[in-house]
Amino acid sequence: MLSIRAATNADRDFVIETARRFAAFGPPPWRTPQEVVAGEVRCLDDFFDGGMQGSALLVAEEDGRPAGFAFLEHQTDYFTGERHAHLGMIAVAEAAEGRGVGAALLRAAEDWSLARGYAKLTLNVFEGNARARRAYERAEYRIETVRYVKLLERRRTGQAES
Repeated sequence: MLSIRAATNADRDFVIETARRFAAFGPPPWRTPQEVVAGEVRCLDDFFDGGMQGSALLVAEEDGRPAGFAFLEHQTDYFTGERHAHLGMIAVAEAAEGRGVGAALLRAAEDWSLARGYAKLTLNVFEGNARARRAYERAEYRIETVRYVKLLERRRTGQAES
């Protein structure tokens, strides 16, 4: 039995531990796994400590045990200025992979967004995370922009770019 509910403080350890999985899913070479995890954990700590008013953390449970989570927040569209929902994080516990937990969390994220009157739900994914990208495309998410990054440290130190 799969259900989705709002997270409580009792979920903190599960959510933080599950967020550590983000490091394994396609960060670019200039991002260390530790950096990725630290950023996500900082955000989650802020949420659990009450610093992210209006955001939501949903937990998927399978047979009464936590199986995944989705972190939702509000953002403003750069082009229109309209507020929309943003899926900041979604993660499934390794033991629950392949059993529909991620799809259920995506549907719950859409429901959360619609309940707040939003017409759009956005998310980001590392370019190298092919499995997640396929899942999002199956769920009818489409690429809107592609973000490029140039590391300028090499120029500052006089090193040649490769």
